[in-house]
Amino acid sequence: MNEHFAIHNTFAIERVYNASPMRVFAAWANPKQKEEWFLKADDFDFRVGGEESHQGGPAAGPLYTFHAWYHDIVPNERIVYTYTLDTDGRRMSTSVATVEFKPEGTGTKLIYTEQGVFLDGLDTPAQREQGTSEMLDKLDKQLEKKTRL
Repeated sequence: MNEHFAIHNTFAIERVYNASPMRVFAAWANPKQKEEWFLKADDFDFRVGGEESHQGGPAAGPLYTFHAWYHDIVPNERIVYTYTLDTDGRRMSTSVATVEFKPEGTGTKLIYTEQGVFLDGLDTPAQREQGTSEMLDKLDKQLEKKTRL
């Protein structure tokens, strides 16, 4: 019998982007822009009560499923959503994520806060924080690329 357990954790990551809050918010709200730094969505309904889902992973597996539900959206200021992450049909985690967009000089300070429960050792808070940090670095590269165009 497998041992079931839950680890609760909260982390926050801050980034300053050389783009306006409107541009950074749009990178989260527009499915074409978001797929350039996150994943191509199978379903993307960016509104309070809407959902977003993605499936994918390496060719040799495993298959990951991300499913989010939007609870609060304040354009150019805040997004609050919950999401689950599964691997091959097994729940890895459930989280609440808050993304805040604050003007900072001519750019934007993004504050990403995640409160998660990580299940049965399928993922760890440290792995999630590292993966989220890498994702936010990809967002920075995408915003810089668009600035140079």
